[in-house]
Amino acid sequence: MTGRTGPTPPDPADPPHDSEAPRPTGWAAVRPWLVRTGIAAAVVVAYFLLPLDQLGPQRPVLSWALFAVLLTAVAVALLRQIRHVLLNRPDTRPGVVISLLIVLSVHVFSAGYYALAKQPGEFNGLHTKIDALYFTVVTLATVGYGDITPQGQAARVVAVLQITYSFVFLTAAATALTTRMRDMVVRRPERGRSR
Repeated sequence: MTGRTGPTPPDPADPPHDSEAPRPTGWAAVRPWLVRTGIAAAVVVAYFLLPLDQLGPQRPVLSWALFAVLLTAVAVALLRQIRHVLLNRPDTRPGVVISLLIVLSVHVFSAGYYALAKQPGEFNGLHTKIDALYFTVVTLATVGYGDITPQGQAARVVAVLQITYSFVFLTAAATALTTRMRDMVVRRPERGRSR
């Protein structure tokens, strides 16, 4: 026994964890959350303000191309965040980014459904942007009340695509996020014991 009191010095063989970095306080802690909340709000506002009535049967090639490009971009960004979690990159914040990408993917599908609903016979009960957003969330949650139904082949293909997209990308993203959070919770008690 050495008779020393106080915290134990860190072991040089033990690499520092990203959770040991000093946490920002005050405005520095709040600012990133405000920025990300603003981005999510901007996505929602853009969805309601964009002239989506110009898409659909009037411009089918543009509509499908835009839908495919946006969905691919979100999928690539989700895969990148999943990769960061799997590689345990400490300089990333996947919790916030993945949440924003999920919000964006919901609105991309909503815009797609809204544009498709302009084509007669594609949807039963989908008339407004709120209807499209509602249908997207109900499909994502696999609830399916039956009040809005895809009738046409294109609408059914997009609904199947959304279900598949949710199973593959959103489930993988949620799993990666859960893994990151579990690792952070496990490291916290270790950090307390090492001091």
